[in-house]
Amino acid sequence: MTDVGPDPRDLPPVLSPADAAALAARHGLEPVGSRPPLRRYVRDVWRHRHLMWAMAKGEFASEHRDNYLGFVWAVINPLLLGLAYFLIFGILLGTSRGIDNFITFLTAGLFTYALFSTALTSGSKSLLSKMSLIRAMQFPRVLPPLVSVLSAFVSQLPAFAVLLIIALWDQEGRVSWTWLLYPVALLIVLVMGLGIAMLTARIVHAVRDLANLMPLLVRLLRYVSGVFFSIELQVDRLGASDVVGAVLAYQPAAVALTVVRETIWNPAAPDPVTWAVAGGWAVLFFVVGFVVFWRGEGSYGRA
Repeated sequence: MTDVGPDPRDLPPVLSPADAAALAARHGLEPVGSRPPLRRYVRDVWRHRHLMWAMAKGEFASEHRDNYLGFVWAVINPLLLGLAYFLIFGILLGTSRGIDNFITFLTAGLFTYALFSTALTSGSKSLLSKMSLIRAMQFPRVLPPLVSVLSAFVSQLPAFAVLLIIALWDQEGRVSWTWLLYPVALLIVLVMGLGIAMLTARIVHAVRDLANLMPLLVRLLRYVSGVFFSIELQVDRLGASDVVGAVLAYQPAAVALTVVRETIWNPAAPDPVTWAVAGGWAVLFFVVGFVVFWRGEGSYGRA
């Protein structure tokens, strides 16, 4: 058989891998899905901040678009949830004993924990739920977990506003200077949630079976974080050691609830230790979550 292919002597020389990489770098080309340097990755995320905010608002709008009452459910749902928990835990199970203004205590815990739990559930699955978008479009892959928490925060804003009204009514109109710290406390919870979402999204993308454990983790944290009871009172009643009490009180979910409660429920001055621990958790989760997520940037959407 006669070889009819091109004469190899007429073909251009083949570039070595090093020469090909140098040529691509000289013209600003890079492989699809590669991991950029950390500093450039931060700039890319900041450059997409308007897209991120638009996606968060879009998810919030799509969540309520098929309801007759629309965005009103963002207020009705947390109120109904607070009423149900008050009847079950406050009246039937008696967890309100020893807690002044229990309605404010309970709703502050419920509304804050709802944001925290979203970071664990929706945030952990955010990459898997946006896989088709990730494979089709080029953007920082950290956007989906960030958007999932920002969307939940937007959804919770009406509830957080209602919480102020509940606190005013439940505490007979008493307002303290600590109310000025309310937005700061919510910001700490938001930053903590963003970090948790990035961290769990990376973990669940690597080991997808772990997504099935997130609902269990959310329930477990709900029952040990003092959402509807006082950790301090329960530790005293059970006679637990101070170490156990400190572990329960300063774990991330519990301390997030505490900083919010200290602004509108507890009339005493906020505990600086509590705020330092909460701020430390928020910074730690955000920085570690961002770096851990960035290190896997080139792998998302390939499997």
